Amino acid sequence: MNKSHHRETYIGQSALTQTRRDFLATSASGLGGVALTTLLAEDGLFDQSTTNPMAPRKPHFAPKAKACIFIFMAGAPSHIDLFDPKPVLNKRHGQSLPREILDKARFAFIKPDTAVLQGSKRTFKPYGQSGMEFSDYVPHLGGVADDILMVRSMFSEEFNHHPGQLLMQCGASRFGLPTTGSWLTYGLGSESKNLPGYVVLTAGRGSSGGTTLWQSGYLPSTYEGVLFRSQGEPVLNLDNPKGLPATLQRQGLDTLRKINQDRYEKIRDPEIASRIASYELASRMQTAAPELIDLSREKKTTLEAYGVNRAEPKEIGGRGKQGSTYQDFARNCLMARRLVERGVRCINIVHASWDHHSNLDPELKYNAGAVDQPIAALIGDLKQRGLLDSTMVVWGSEFGRTPLGENRGGRKMNTGRDHHPFCFTMLMAGGGLKGGHVYGRSDDIGWGIEENPVHPNDLHATMLHCFGLNHERLTYRHQGLDMRLTGVAGNVIKDWLA
Repeated sequence: MNKSHHRETYIGQSALTQTRRDFLATSASGLGGVALTTLLAEDGLFDQSTTNPMAPRKPHFAPKAKACIFIFMAGAPSHIDLFDPKPVLNKRHGQSLPREILDKARFAFIKPDTAVLQGSKRTFKPYGQSGMEFSDYVPHLGGVADDILMVRSMFSEEFNHHPGQLLMQCGASRFGLPTTGSWLTYGLGSESKNLPGYVVLTAGRGSSGGTTLWQSGYLPSTYEGVLFRSQGEPVLNLDNPKGLPATLQRQGLDTLRKINQDRYEKIRDPEIASRIASYELASRMQTAAPELIDLSREKKTTLEAYGVNRAEPKEIGGRGKQGSTYQDFARNCLMARRLVERGVRCINIVHASWDHHSNLDPELKYNAGAVDQPIAALIGDLKQRGLLDSTMVVWGSEFGRTPLGENRGGRKMNTGRDHHPFCFTMLMAGGGLKGGHVYGRSDDIGWGIEENPVHPNDLHATMLHCFGLNHERLTYRHQGLDMRLTGVAGNVIKDWLA
Protein backbone atom coordinates (compact mmCIF):
# COMPACT_ATOMS: atom_id res chain seq x y z
CA MET A 1 0.00 0.00 0.00
CA ASN A 2 1.38 3.42 -0.91
CA LYS A 3 2.39 5.51 2.10
CA SER A 4 0.16 8.38 1.07
CA HIS A 5 -2.94 6.27 0.53
CA HIS A 6 -5.90 7.60 2.47
CA ARG A 7 -9.11 5.97 3.55
CA GLU A 8 -12.65 7.39 3.62
CA THR A 9 -15.06 6.21 6.30
CA TYR A 10 -18.69 7.24 6.36
CA ILE A 11 -20.72 8.00 9.46
CA GLY A 12 -24.30 8.38 8.33
CA GLN A 13 -23.85 10.42 5.14
CA SER A 14 -20.74 12.40 6.24
CA ALA A 15 -17.16 11.55 5.26
CA LEU A 16 -14.21 11.46 7.67
CA THR A 17 -10.80 10.91 6.08
CA GLN A 18 -8.39 8.50 7.79
CA THR A 19 -4.72 8.18 6.82
CA ARG A 20 -2.86 4.93 6.31
CA ARG A 21 -0.82 5.59 9.48
CA ASP A 22 -4.01 5.94 11.54
CA PHE A 23 -5.48 2.89 9.86
CA LEU A 24 -2.51 0.68 10.76
CA ALA A 25 -2.04 2.13 14.25
CA THR A 26 -5.50 1.90 15.78
CA SER A 27 -6.47 -1.29 17.55
CA ALA A 28 -9.91 -1.30 15.95
CA SER A 29 -8.49 -1.08 12.43
CA GLY A 30 -5.25 -3.03 12.72
CA LEU A 31 -3.87 -5.72 10.43
CA GLY A 32 -6.18 -8.30 11.95
CA GLY A 33 -9.06 -6.04 10.95
CA VAL A 34 -7.70 -5.89 7.42
CA ALA A 35 -7.77 -9.67 7.18
CA LEU A 36 -11.30 -9.81 8.58
CA THR A 37 -12.43 -7.05 6.22
CA THR A 38 -11.03 -8.94 3.24
CA LEU A 39 -12.88 -12.11 4.22
CA LEU A 40 -16.13 -10.20 4.78
CA ALA A 41 -15.76 -8.42 1.44
CA GLU A 42 -15.28 -11.73 -0.35
CA ASP A 43 -18.52 -12.93 1.23
CA GLY A 44 -20.29 -9.69 0.22
CA LEU A 45 -20.74 -8.68 3.88
CA PHE A 46 -18.55 -5.58 3.87
CA ASP A 47 -19.04 -2.45 1.78
CA GLN A 48 -15.64 -1.53 0.35
CA SER A 49 -16.96 1.85 -0.82
CA THR A 50 -15.90 3.27 2.56
CA THR A 51 -12.26 3.11 1.43
CA ASN A 52 -12.69 5.48 -1.52
CA PRO A 53 -14.96 8.55 -1.72
CA MET A 54 -15.76 7.85 -5.39
CA ALA A 55 -16.11 4.07 -5.15
CA PRO A 56 -19.59 2.71 -5.97
CA ARG A 57 -21.84 2.73 -2.90
CA LYS A 58 -25.02 0.89 -2.16
CA PRO A 59 -28.25 2.88 -2.58
CA HIS A 60 -31.01 2.91 0.02
CA PHE A 61 -33.06 0.46 -2.05
CA ALA A 62 -32.91 -1.33 -5.40
CA PRO A 63 -32.46 1.27 -8.16
CA LYS A 64 -33.68 1.37 -11.74
CA ALA A 65 -31.22 4.05 -12.88
CA LYS A 66 -27.43 3.88 -12.70
CA ALA A 67 -26.39 6.90 -14.80
CA CYS A 68 -27.90 10.30 -15.53
CA ILE A 69 -27.55 12.51 -18.62
CA PHE A 70 -29.03 15.92 -17.79
CA ILE A 71 -29.33 18.02 -20.95
CA PHE A 72 -29.81 21.60 -19.79
CA MET A 73 -31.15 24.15 -22.28
CA ALA A 74 -30.05 27.31 -20.52
CA GLY A 75 -32.07 30.40 -21.34
CA ALA A 76 -35.49 28.72 -21.42
CA PRO A 77 -37.03 27.24 -24.59
CA SER A 78 -40.59 28.15 -25.50
CA HIS A 79 -42.82 25.26 -24.42
CA ILE A 80 -45.75 26.53 -26.51
CA ASP A 81 -43.62 26.49 -29.67
CA LEU A 82 -42.07 23.06 -29.15
CA PHE A 83 -44.06 20.70 -26.93
CA ASP A 84 -47.40 22.13 -25.80
CA PRO A 85 -49.71 23.11 -28.70
CA LYS A 86 -52.23 25.85 -27.94
CA PRO A 87 -54.86 26.37 -30.67
CA VAL A 88 -56.87 28.60 -28.33
CA LEU A 89 -53.84 30.87 -27.95
CA ASN A 90 -53.63 31.16 -31.72
CA LYS A 91 -57.30 32.15 -31.87
CA ARG A 92 -56.77 34.81 -29.20
CA HIS A 93 -53.64 36.22 -30.87
CA GLY A 94 -53.46 39.99 -30.31
CA GLN A 95 -55.87 40.03 -27.37
CA SER A 96 -55.07 41.37 -23.90
CA LEU A 97 -55.15 39.34 -20.71
CA PRO A 98 -57.47 40.34 -17.84
CA ARG A 99 -55.98 42.85 -15.44
CA GLU A 100 -56.36 40.51 -12.46
CA ILE A 101 -53.98 38.04 -14.16
CA LEU A 102 -51.39 40.62 -15.17
CA ASP A 103 -51.37 42.27 -11.74
CA LYS A 104 -50.33 39.00 -10.08
CA ALA A 105 -47.49 38.29 -12.51
CA ARG A 106 -43.89 39.45 -12.44
CA PHE A 107 -42.06 39.93 -15.72
CA ALA A 108 -38.44 40.42 -16.62
CA PHE A 109 -39.11 42.89 -19.45
CA ILE A 110 -42.75 42.85 -20.59
CA LYS A 111 -44.76 46.03 -20.06
CA PRO A 112 -48.17 44.71 -18.89
CA ASP A 113 -50.19 47.76 -19.95
CA THR A 114 -49.60 47.13 -23.66
CA ALA A 115 -48.89 43.38 -23.67
CA VAL A 116 -50.97 41.12 -25.92
CA LEU A 117 -51.11 37.40 -26.55
CA GLN A 118 -48.91 35.99 -29.27
CA GLY A 119 -49.91 32.77 -31.01
CA SER A 120 -47.42 30.21 -32.29
CA LYS A 121 -46.54 29.78 -35.96
CA ARG A 122 -45.51 26.18 -35.37
CA THR A 123 -47.47 23.17 -36.55
CA PHE A 124 -47.83 20.13 -34.31
CA LYS A 125 -48.57 16.50 -35.04
CA PRO A 126 -48.84 13.29 -32.99
CA TYR A 127 -46.05 10.71 -33.00
CA GLY A 128 -45.76 7.05 -32.10
CA GLN A 129 -48.32 4.78 -30.53
CA SER A 130 -48.70 7.27 -27.70
CA GLY A 131 -49.78 10.07 -30.03
CA MET A 132 -47.52 12.52 -28.19
CA GLU A 133 -47.47 15.88 -29.97
CA PHE A 134 -44.29 17.68 -31.06
CA SER A 135 -43.78 20.78 -33.17
CA ASP A 136 -42.32 20.82 -36.66
CA TYR A 137 -39.04 22.11 -35.15
CA VAL A 138 -38.35 18.83 -33.28
CA PRO A 139 -39.43 15.94 -35.56
CA HIS A 140 -36.57 13.64 -34.49
CA LEU A 141 -37.69 13.80 -30.86
CA GLY A 142 -41.14 12.89 -32.12
CA GLY A 143 -39.55 9.77 -33.58
CA VAL A 144 -38.71 8.52 -30.06
CA ALA A 145 -41.98 9.71 -28.49
CA ASP A 146 -42.82 6.28 -27.09
CA ASP A 147 -39.63 6.36 -25.00
CA ILE A 148 -40.30 9.85 -23.62
CA LEU A 149 -42.07 11.06 -20.49
CA MET A 150 -43.30 14.58 -21.29
CA VAL A 151 -44.07 16.74 -18.26
CA ARG A 152 -46.20 19.75 -19.26
CA SER A 153 -46.82 21.07 -15.75
CA MET A 154 -43.46 22.24 -14.41
CA PHE A 155 -43.38 25.51 -12.48
CA SER A 156 -40.85 27.66 -10.64
CA GLU A 157 -40.79 30.68 -8.34
CA GLU A 158 -37.87 32.25 -10.19
CA PHE A 159 -38.35 34.45 -13.25
CA ASN A 160 -34.70 35.41 -13.87
CA HIS A 161 -32.13 33.10 -15.39
CA HIS A 162 -29.42 32.56 -12.80
CA PRO A 163 -31.77 32.03 -9.83
CA GLY A 164 -33.94 29.75 -11.96
CA GLN A 165 -30.95 27.73 -13.13
CA LEU A 166 -29.70 27.33 -9.57
CA LEU A 167 -33.16 26.14 -8.48
CA MET A 168 -33.30 23.58 -11.27
CA GLN A 169 -29.76 22.31 -10.71
CA CYS A 170 -29.33 22.73 -6.94
CA GLY A 171 -32.85 22.58 -5.50
CA ALA A 172 -32.80 26.19 -4.28
CA SER A 173 -31.88 29.56 -5.81
CA ARG A 174 -28.87 30.26 -3.58
CA PHE A 175 -25.13 30.27 -4.14
CA GLY A 176 -22.88 27.61 -2.63
CA LEU A 177 -25.18 24.61 -3.00
CA PRO A 178 -24.29 21.24 -4.54
CA THR A 179 -25.89 20.36 -7.86
CA THR A 180 -27.91 17.25 -8.64
CA GLY A 181 -24.85 15.64 -10.23
CA SER A 182 -22.82 16.27 -7.08
CA TRP A 183 -25.53 14.72 -4.90
CA LEU A 184 -25.72 11.65 -7.14
CA THR A 185 -21.97 11.04 -7.06
CA TYR A 186 -21.87 11.74 -3.32
CA GLY A 187 -24.66 9.24 -2.70
CA LEU A 188 -23.62 6.53 -5.13
CA GLY A 189 -19.99 7.12 -6.11
CA SER A 190 -18.90 6.17 -9.61
CA GLU A 191 -17.99 2.98 -11.42
CA SER A 192 -15.32 4.74 -13.47
CA LYS A 193 -11.76 4.54 -12.15
CA ASN A 194 -10.06 6.62 -14.87
CA LEU A 195 -12.63 9.36 -15.46
CA PRO A 196 -14.48 11.72 -13.09
CA GLY A 197 -17.81 10.56 -11.74
CA TYR A 198 -19.43 13.82 -12.87
CA VAL A 199 -18.60 15.27 -16.30
CA VAL A 200 -19.84 18.50 -17.91
CA LEU A 201 -20.03 19.20 -21.65
CA THR A 202 -21.02 22.55 -23.16
CA ALA A 203 -22.06 23.98 -26.52
CA GLY A 204 -23.24 27.37 -27.75
CA ARG A 205 -22.77 30.43 -25.59
CA GLY A 206 -22.06 30.28 -21.90
CA SER A 207 -25.04 30.00 -19.57
CA SER A 208 -26.02 32.71 -17.09
CA GLY A 209 -25.19 30.36 -14.21
CA GLY A 210 -21.72 29.47 -15.47
CA THR A 211 -19.76 27.07 -13.27
CA THR A 212 -22.31 27.37 -10.44
CA LEU A 213 -24.40 24.87 -12.44
CA TRP A 214 -21.92 22.07 -11.73
CA GLN A 215 -20.44 23.11 -8.38
CA SER A 216 -20.11 20.79 -5.37
CA GLY A 217 -21.05 23.51 -2.90
CA TYR A 218 -20.47 22.40 0.69
CA LEU A 219 -19.84 18.81 -0.43
CA PRO A 220 -16.16 17.86 -0.84
CA SER A 221 -14.77 19.06 -4.17
CA THR A 222 -14.35 15.41 -5.23
CA TYR A 223 -18.02 15.60 -6.24
CA GLU A 224 -17.77 18.70 -8.40
CA GLY A 225 -18.44 18.45 -12.13
CA VAL A 226 -15.37 18.39 -14.39
CA LEU A 227 -15.66 20.42 -17.59
CA PHE A 228 -14.63 18.42 -20.67
CA ARG A 229 -14.14 19.60 -24.23
CA SER A 230 -15.30 17.52 -27.20
CA GLN A 231 -12.23 18.32 -29.30
CA GLY A 232 -8.57 19.18 -28.71
CA GLU A 233 -7.26 18.80 -25.19
CA PRO A 234 -10.16 17.09 -23.32
CA VAL A 235 -9.54 19.06 -20.13
CA LEU A 236 -7.56 22.28 -20.12
CA ASN A 237 -3.98 21.79 -18.90
CA LEU A 238 -4.41 18.00 -18.81
CA ASP A 239 -1.60 17.33 -21.30
CA ASN A 240 2.02 17.36 -20.17
CA PRO A 241 4.19 20.25 -21.34
CA LYS A 242 6.36 19.29 -24.30
CA GLY A 243 9.59 17.65 -23.22
CA LEU A 244 8.35 16.50 -19.81
CA PRO A 245 9.21 12.79 -19.39
CA ALA A 246 6.59 10.56 -17.74
CA THR A 247 9.09 9.59 -15.03
CA LEU A 248 9.62 13.22 -14.08
CA GLN A 249 5.87 13.82 -13.95
CA ARG A 250 5.51 10.80 -11.64
CA GLN A 251 8.19 12.15 -9.34
CA GLY A 252 6.43 15.50 -9.25
CA LEU A 253 3.09 13.89 -8.38
CA ASP A 254 4.70 11.82 -5.64
CA THR A 255 6.28 14.94 -4.16
CA LEU A 256 2.99 16.87 -4.28
CA ARG A 257 1.20 13.96 -2.68
CA LYS A 258 3.71 13.77 0.16
CA ILE A 259 3.47 17.52 0.82
CA ASN A 260 -0.34 17.37 0.76
CA GLN A 261 -0.40 14.27 2.96
CA ASP A 262 1.89 15.84 5.56
CA ARG A 263 -0.30 18.94 5.61
CA TYR A 264 -3.47 16.86 5.90
CA GLU A 265 -2.11 14.93 8.90
CA LYS A 266 -1.60 18.25 10.69
CA ILE A 267 -4.95 20.00 10.02
CA ARG A 268 -7.29 17.19 8.84
CA ASP A 269 -8.92 19.28 6.12
CA PRO A 270 -10.90 16.87 3.85
CA GLU A 271 -10.30 19.19 0.90
CA ILE A 272 -6.61 18.24 1.04
CA ALA A 273 -7.61 14.60 0.69
CA SER A 274 -9.75 15.61 -2.30
CA ARG A 275 -6.73 17.41 -3.78
CA ILE A 276 -4.59 14.28 -3.48
CA ALA A 277 -7.28 12.19 -5.19
CA SER A 278 -7.67 14.82 -7.93
CA TYR A 279 -3.97 14.76 -8.84
CA GLU A 280 -4.01 10.98 -9.09
CA LEU A 281 -7.21 10.98 -11.18
CA ALA A 282 -5.72 13.61 -13.50
CA SER A 283 -2.75 11.34 -14.09
CA ARG A 284 -5.00 8.43 -15.07
CA MET A 285 -7.16 10.73 -17.20
CA GLN A 286 -4.19 11.61 -19.40
CA THR A 287 -4.73 8.24 -21.06
CA ALA A 288 -8.48 7.75 -20.62
CA ALA A 289 -9.72 11.20 -21.67
CA PRO A 290 -8.09 11.36 -25.14
CA GLU A 291 -9.46 7.87 -25.87
CA LEU A 292 -12.92 9.07 -24.79
CA ILE A 293 -13.12 11.92 -27.30
CA ASP A 294 -11.56 9.91 -30.15
CA LEU A 295 -14.61 8.96 -32.25
CA SER A 296 -12.63 7.32 -35.05
CA ARG A 297 -13.75 3.83 -34.01
CA GLU A 298 -17.42 4.72 -34.05
CA LYS A 299 -19.37 3.36 -37.00
CA LYS A 300 -20.14 5.75 -39.84
CA THR A 301 -23.85 5.08 -39.36
CA THR A 302 -23.57 6.11 -35.71
CA LEU A 303 -21.81 9.38 -36.56
CA GLU A 304 -24.47 10.11 -39.17
CA ALA A 305 -27.30 9.31 -36.78
CA TYR A 306 -25.99 11.83 -34.23
CA GLY A 307 -25.17 14.38 -36.95
CA VAL A 308 -21.56 14.73 -35.84
CA ASN A 309 -20.44 16.09 -39.21
CA ARG A 310 -23.46 18.28 -39.95
CA ALA A 311 -22.83 21.65 -41.52
CA GLU A 312 -23.94 24.79 -39.74
CA PRO A 313 -27.17 26.22 -41.23
CA LYS A 314 -26.63 29.27 -43.39
CA GLU A 315 -29.42 31.19 -41.73
CA ILE A 316 -28.91 33.12 -38.49
CA GLY A 317 -27.77 31.23 -35.43
CA GLY A 318 -28.35 34.04 -32.98
CA ARG A 319 -28.14 33.41 -29.26
CA GLY A 320 -27.48 29.67 -29.51
CA LYS A 321 -24.49 29.82 -31.83
CA GLN A 322 -20.85 29.84 -30.79
CA GLY A 323 -18.41 28.27 -33.22
CA SER A 324 -19.61 24.98 -34.73
CA THR A 325 -22.57 24.52 -32.40
CA TYR A 326 -24.29 21.80 -34.46
CA GLN A 327 -21.20 19.59 -34.51
CA ASP A 328 -20.25 20.41 -30.91
CA PHE A 329 -23.65 19.46 -29.53
CA ALA A 330 -23.80 16.25 -31.57
CA ARG A 331 -20.34 15.23 -30.34
CA ASN A 332 -21.42 15.97 -26.78
CA CYS A 333 -24.41 13.64 -27.06
CA LEU A 334 -22.26 10.86 -28.51
CA MET A 335 -19.63 11.45 -25.82
CA ALA A 336 -22.38 11.20 -23.19
CA ARG A 337 -23.17 7.68 -24.36
CA ARG A 338 -19.47 6.80 -24.30
CA LEU A 339 -19.15 8.21 -20.77
CA VAL A 340 -22.06 6.07 -19.60
CA GLU A 341 -20.36 3.02 -21.11
CA ARG A 342 -17.23 3.88 -19.11
CA GLY A 343 -19.05 3.98 -15.79
CA VAL A 344 -19.43 7.75 -15.31
CA ARG A 345 -22.35 8.44 -12.99
CA CYS A 346 -23.59 11.83 -14.16
CA ILE A 347 -23.17 13.85 -17.34
CA ASN A 348 -24.42 17.42 -17.80
CA ILE A 349 -24.76 18.75 -21.34
CA VAL A 350 -25.31 22.52 -21.22
CA HIS A 351 -26.40 24.46 -24.30
CA ALA A 352 -27.06 28.20 -24.28
CA SER A 353 -28.86 30.33 -25.05
CA TRP A 354 -32.59 29.90 -25.60
CA ASP A 355 -33.40 33.38 -24.27
CA HIS A 356 -35.53 34.48 -27.21
CA HIS A 357 -36.88 37.90 -26.28
CA SER A 358 -36.83 38.76 -29.98
CA ASN A 359 -36.38 37.05 -33.35
CA LEU A 360 -38.06 33.96 -31.90
CA ASP A 361 -38.90 31.92 -34.98
CA PRO A 362 -35.55 31.80 -36.82
CA GLU A 363 -33.44 31.55 -33.66
CA LEU A 364 -35.64 28.86 -32.11
CA LYS A 365 -35.40 26.95 -35.40
CA TYR A 366 -31.60 27.11 -35.20
CA ASN A 367 -31.43 25.92 -31.59
CA ALA A 368 -34.01 23.19 -32.05
CA GLY A 369 -32.18 22.00 -35.14
CA ALA A 370 -28.93 21.83 -33.18
CA VAL A 371 -30.31 19.56 -30.44
CA ASP A 372 -33.23 17.64 -31.97
CA GLN A 373 -31.36 15.02 -34.02
CA PRO A 374 -28.51 14.32 -31.54
CA ILE A 375 -30.81 13.89 -28.51
CA ALA A 376 -33.14 11.57 -30.40
CA ALA A 377 -30.11 9.62 -31.62
CA LEU A 378 -28.77 9.40 -28.05
CA ILE A 379 -32.05 7.95 -26.75
CA GLY A 380 -32.24 5.48 -29.63
CA ASP A 381 -28.56 4.52 -29.29
CA LEU A 382 -28.87 3.90 -25.55
CA LYS A 383 -31.95 1.78 -26.14
CA GLN A 384 -30.32 -0.25 -28.91
CA ARG A 385 -27.33 -0.99 -26.64
CA GLY A 386 -29.52 -2.00 -23.71
CA LEU A 387 -28.51 1.05 -21.67
CA LEU A 388 -31.68 3.15 -21.66
CA ASP A 389 -33.39 1.21 -18.88
CA SER A 390 -30.50 2.08 -16.55
CA THR A 391 -29.71 5.56 -17.92
CA MET A 392 -31.97 8.50 -17.16
CA VAL A 393 -32.01 11.20 -19.84
CA VAL A 394 -33.43 14.57 -18.79
CA TRP A 395 -34.14 17.54 -21.11
CA GLY A 396 -35.07 20.76 -19.37
CA SER A 397 -34.45 24.37 -18.48
CA GLU A 398 -35.06 26.97 -15.79
CA PHE A 399 -38.53 28.03 -17.01
CA GLY A 400 -40.58 28.55 -20.19
CA ARG A 401 -41.61 31.51 -22.33
CA THR A 402 -44.70 33.66 -21.89
CA PRO A 403 -47.68 33.41 -24.27
CA LEU A 404 -47.52 37.21 -24.36
CA GLY A 405 -45.40 38.81 -27.04
CA GLU A 406 -42.27 40.67 -25.90
CA ASN A 407 -42.99 44.41 -25.98
CA ARG A 408 -39.84 45.81 -24.44
CA GLY A 409 -39.19 49.44 -25.32
CA GLY A 410 -36.68 50.09 -28.09
CA ARG A 411 -37.33 46.78 -29.87
CA LYS A 412 -39.64 45.72 -32.64
CA MET A 413 -42.90 44.68 -31.03
CA ASN A 414 -43.81 41.05 -30.42
CA THR A 415 -41.05 39.08 -32.16
CA GLY A 416 -40.12 37.12 -29.03
CA ARG A 417 -41.34 35.95 -25.62
CA ASP A 418 -40.43 36.91 -22.05
CA HIS A 419 -39.50 34.65 -19.11
CA HIS A 420 -42.34 32.46 -17.84
CA PRO A 421 -41.95 30.43 -14.61
CA PHE A 422 -45.66 29.69 -14.12
CA CYS A 423 -45.75 26.78 -16.56
CA PHE A 424 -43.23 24.97 -18.77
CA THR A 425 -42.35 21.55 -20.19
CA MET A 426 -39.57 19.04 -19.53
CA LEU A 427 -38.76 15.71 -21.21
CA MET A 428 -37.37 12.56 -19.57
CA ALA A 429 -36.56 9.07 -20.77
CA GLY A 430 -35.21 5.80 -19.43
CA GLY A 431 -33.93 5.11 -15.94
CA GLY A 432 -37.14 3.56 -14.64
CA LEU A 433 -39.52 6.20 -16.03
CA LYS A 434 -42.61 5.65 -18.16
CA GLY A 435 -42.21 6.15 -21.89
CA GLY A 436 -44.94 7.42 -24.19
CA HIS A 437 -46.61 9.25 -21.33
CA VAL A 438 -47.73 12.89 -20.97
CA TYR A 439 -48.01 14.11 -17.38
CA GLY A 440 -49.79 17.30 -16.29
CA ARG A 441 -51.74 19.83 -18.30
CA SER A 442 -51.43 23.56 -18.81
CA ASP A 443 -54.34 25.88 -19.50
CA ASP A 444 -55.64 26.83 -22.96
CA ILE A 445 -53.00 29.48 -23.59
CA GLY A 446 -50.02 27.91 -21.80
CA TRP A 447 -50.04 30.47 -19.00
CA GLY A 448 -50.73 28.35 -15.92
CA ILE A 449 -51.23 24.75 -14.80
CA GLU A 450 -54.58 23.01 -14.70
CA GLU A 451 -53.47 19.54 -13.63
CA ASN A 452 -50.60 17.99 -11.61
CA PRO A 453 -48.16 20.86 -10.93
CA VAL A 454 -44.52 19.78 -10.57
CA HIS A 455 -41.88 21.80 -8.70
CA PRO A 456 -38.13 21.21 -9.28
CA ASN A 457 -37.99 19.71 -5.76
CA ASP A 458 -40.52 17.07 -6.88
CA LEU A 459 -38.44 16.43 -9.98
CA HIS A 460 -35.30 15.94 -7.89
CA ALA A 461 -37.04 13.70 -5.35
CA THR A 462 -38.30 11.46 -8.16
CA MET A 463 -34.94 11.38 -9.91
CA LEU A 464 -33.20 10.31 -6.69
CA HIS A 465 -35.87 7.67 -6.13
CA CYS A 466 -35.09 6.11 -9.52
CA PHE A 467 -31.45 5.88 -8.40
CA GLY A 468 -32.48 4.04 -5.25
CA LEU A 469 -32.00 7.08 -3.00
CA ASN A 470 -34.53 8.37 -0.50
CA HIS A 471 -34.31 12.16 -0.85
CA GLU A 472 -35.08 12.60 2.85
CA ARG A 473 -32.22 10.30 3.89
CA LEU A 474 -29.55 11.55 1.45
CA THR A 475 -28.08 14.22 3.73
CA TYR A 476 -24.80 15.96 4.51
CA ARG A 477 -24.03 17.68 7.81
CA HIS A 478 -23.15 21.33 7.11
CA GLN A 479 -22.99 24.09 9.73
CA GLY A 480 -24.93 21.92 12.18
CA LEU A 481 -27.73 21.04 9.75
CA ASP A 482 -28.45 17.88 7.78
CA MET A 483 -28.64 19.38 4.31
CA ARG A 484 -30.32 17.71 1.34
CA LEU A 485 -31.00 18.38 -2.34
CA THR A 486 -34.74 18.85 -1.84
CA GLY A 487 -34.52 20.98 1.32
CA VAL A 488 -37.70 20.56 3.33
CA ALA A 489 -39.87 19.91 0.25
CA GLY A 490 -40.17 17.44 -2.61
CA ASN A 491 -42.45 14.50 -3.32
CA VAL A 492 -41.78 11.38 -5.38
CA ILE A 493 -44.21 11.34 -8.31
CA LYS A 494 -45.27 7.71 -8.50
CA ASP A 495 -47.16 8.23 -11.76
CA TRP A 496 -43.82 8.73 -13.53
CA LEU A 497 -42.42 5.34 -12.51
CA ALA A 498 -42.47 2.45 -14.97
